Amino acid sequence: MRLIVMSLTLLLALPAVSHAGGEGATIRRTSYGIPHVRAADHRNLGLGLGYAFAEDNACMMADIVVTLEARRSRWFGQDATTESGENNLVSDLYHQRVNQSGVIERALSGQSRQARDLVRGYVTGFNRYLARTGVADLPDARCRGAAWVRPITELDVWRRVHQIAGITGGEGLQEAVVAAQPPGAPAPTKLVRRPEQRPGSNGFGLGRTATGGTGMVLGNPHFMWDDDMRFYQQHLTIPGELNVSGAGLYGVPLVNIGHNDRLGWTHTASEARTITISRLTLVPGDPTSYLVDGRPQRMTAEQVTVPVRQADGSVKPVTRTLYGTPDGPVVADPGPLQWTTTNAHVLRDANFGNLAVFDQWLAIARARSVKDLHQALVRHQALPWVNTLAADSTGAAYYSDVQIVPHVTDELRARCGTGPDVGLVILDGSRSSCGWGTDADAVRPGTLGPARLPHLFRDDHVSNMNDSPWLANPAAPLTGYPAIVGDTGTERSPRTRIGLDMIADRLDGSDGLGRPGFTLSTLEASMFGNRNLTAEEGLKAVVALCQANPTLHGVDAREACATLAKWSGTGDTGEQSRGAFFWRTFISLARRPGIDFWLVPYDPADPARTPRGLNTADPGIGRAFADTVRAFANAGLPVDVKLDDVQHYEGIPIHGCRGPEGCFNVISVPGVPRPLDRIPRIPHGTSFVMAVELTKNGPRMSSLLVYGQSADKASPHHHDQAHLYVQKKWVSGRFSEQEIARDPNLKVQHVS
Repeated sequence: MRLIVMSLTLLLALPAVSHAGGEGATIRRTSYGIPHVRAADHRNLGLGLGYAFAEDNACMMADIVVTLEARRSRWFGQDATTESGENNLVSDLYHQRVNQSGVIERALSGQSRQARDLVRGYVTGFNRYLARTGVADLPDARCRGAAWVRPITELDVWRRVHQIAGITGGEGLQEAVVAAQPPGAPAPTKLVRRPEQRPGSNGFGLGRTATGGTGMVLGNPHFMWDDDMRFYQQHLTIPGELNVSGAGLYGVPLVNIGHNDRLGWTHTASEARTITISRLTLVPGDPTSYLVDGRPQRMTAEQVTVPVRQADGSVKPVTRTLYGTPDGPVVADPGPLQWTTTNAHVLRDANFGNLAVFDQWLAIARARSVKDLHQALVRHQALPWVNTLAADSTGAAYYSDVQIVPHVTDELRARCGTGPDVGLVILDGSRSSCGWGTDADAVRPGTLGPARLPHLFRDDHVSNMNDSPWLANPAAPLTGYPAIVGDTGTERSPRTRIGLDMIADRLDGSDGLGRPGFTLSTLEASMFGNRNLTAEEGLKAVVALCQANPTLHGVDAREACATLAKWSGTGDTGEQSRGAFFWRTFISLARRPGIDFWLVPYDPADPARTPRGLNTADPGIGRAFADTVRAFANAGLPVDVKLDDVQHYEGIPIHGCRGPEGCFNVISVPGVPRPLDRIPRIPHGTSFVMAVELTKNGPRMSSLLVYGQSADKASPHHHDQAHLYVQKKWVSGRFSEQEIARDPNLKVQHVS
């Protein structure tokens, strides 16, 4: 491998970056380590991106590969955990079952040549870096010299694509799959009722009447900070064919959220359910057989074997029997999905086998307008669990929930719905008529067609903050879609409410940011304004309550009351943040069942502005305040603790607050007080942030990747952008050749 490092002077002397014979890729890194990869074709583009990503995150990719090849117990022992906190043995058994199914290999036949070439090049680039550097000399101490680091394969990358598609399906229910055993049989892992893990996000698409003529997009995904579902910022160019900038999840050579020269887009986690549960009626006396239309069917019993390192260092195979039906695996938990002598439950995941999402994102990257984008979504219909929000250079805005959704109509659900309401769609598995249907326009059998799924074109604005499609624009509510997609006419979350307020207040200029309407700078300021809806609605009332009652339910409330009276009421850090952590804890206690929290109840006729006001007349509000004071005292935590002391990344204070408080800029450090030395790392929240304006002269973009380009703590790009985030400063996007060449920290290398 040839590695040529060119100086800035040499680069500026060239009219354009080119490659003899189209071989190889040029990687130009601008400030904060952002790679701009340019090549003549998809394979060489993948080569450059794979090499650049390996420079920053070779150890994280190696860890992803170990997970997906089901070898974590082999290298780290069965009792350790994955990056996402899953038990190693559970993870291995689950992924080995997926690998044995052959579903990924079968799905590969449907991928385009461009997709296959990108992955092939990405693998070559990653492995070239690994060979050049040597495992023994990797910069990241977490895997330096480790025997489990190996060259990656194309199958490894396609497994990663499949894993990302299944986040809200089987991937999030691994333990329920592995723990499912017939009554009386010992479970291979302890049954634990775990909360569903769903990513979250905010997104705006702003049209010409909101901006004065251009299109703008705000992307604000909320992903986990401590696992491998991190974003990597990148710019990918094949002259005349592809030119896209943004961020993609680790291990996949794609931009998931980003822009080209005419279109910007983002995604938010959709409320649409991508899975259903079938409740089986078992054959009496035989817990592994079930009835369909009165006829007995036998479950599959699959032997799954994984290698496990023993205490003495030896490796021995461990075999478990996992059960299933043609629809999917049997699942069980200690709650309503228990496997009893009369019933069992089966998971059916609409994204099982979905690799088409790769070509879907390539098609999005090539779209030239929101109409092109809609056509790409309808043509592929392969997005796996996300809404799409976009705007283009004509000033058109767009919202869509066109994705993969099981074909469960309201009629089917009314006829076949069964089991307790636990946030899942549970259907009667004893009747064949209760299976998924198929629409004629659906790309994938068993799913709702695009015509049933909501979308909206506007010239003012669209938004989504993880509520249903209903109020993507309050002036044009979306209705008529099946309930499995989301609800209508119900109370919106505090985070949705503050997002709608941010748009409305900017359009009438009442937010204090200047003349009405969005500019790129006011969009940035709105994003980091750190408004808190519950504080805006209730802080004054709570302060009045505690000032009028210095002793509340036997607790001296004076110090806490004085703290709240001085608090800014936002998620900002610094001295003005004293009171923010107390408020967070108070809100979590005040919203307990039995407390009439809101003064003005929810009104379906005014859903964007109700409920509102805090009902301090309810005795539960005062009790919650007193309980919060006691909890802080028991934890040895001062009531006026600064947010800086409980919310930080690598020692860097991180502004923002929790979604349930009514915060847009989400940072999900819980509000339960504890000693300061036990405050956890930030588990989840604002990760990649993009504000882009699509003008007729090209895009203007600002971004922040809060936790940096590299998961390696020793890397200069591990937390360099966090220091910018503290100051609410942004990284200026470099999209044109001239912008890239002018970057003061430009470094160029050619991989061939």
